[in-house]
Amino acid sequence: MKRETARKWYVIRTYSGHEKKVKIALEREIEEQGLHDKVAEIVIPVETVFEMRAGKKKTKEKVLFSGYVFVNVLLDLSIKHVILGLQSVTGFLTQGQGDEPAALRPDEVLRMIGRMEQVEALGEQPEFPFKPGDVVRIVDGRFNNFEGTVEEVYPDKKKVKVMVPIFGRKTPIELDYVAIEHHN
Repeated sequence: MKRETARKWYVIRTYSGHEKKVKIALEREIEEQGLHDKVAEIVIPVETVFEMRAGKKKTKEKVLFSGYVFVNVLLDLSIKHVILGLQSVTGFLTQGQGDEPAALRPDEVLRMIGRMEQVEALGEQPEFPFKPGDVVRIVDGRFNNFEGTVEEVYPDKKKVKVMVPIFGRKTPIELDYVAIEHHN
């Protein structure tokens, strides 16, 4: 492997859902082995989302790129060995065949950073867990406690059309998705 002289962005592949575990383990290894000079940043792009459950707002972080951790490192054999030795790491993102890690191109780095900045600017966003056919209960407004079936989903407007039986007839009602929850 040729000797790198500048830090570049690489993508570590992990088991889906293990991104934070890998980041914490890598930070611990960097600390224990004194590799701070080689690692500039470890990033897991996330967005903060919320959903309504039992009439209460539940907030959580959602990983934007499931199964990937981004690292800005001076990649040499010691760092490569540390990363590949971590539990839940399946390897680096490579180009084509072979197992040599491929650095992200500048436009890819800008796209990732731009996506993170866009998510940060939007702030906390509702998660959209509904799809046509879901049976839901209305938890807010005039039709509170009514049940219905999701007919259409409008993610851009953060709304759904729910068919609600009113006086024996199915009536379409457009609702904010924070006003409904899945019926148990």
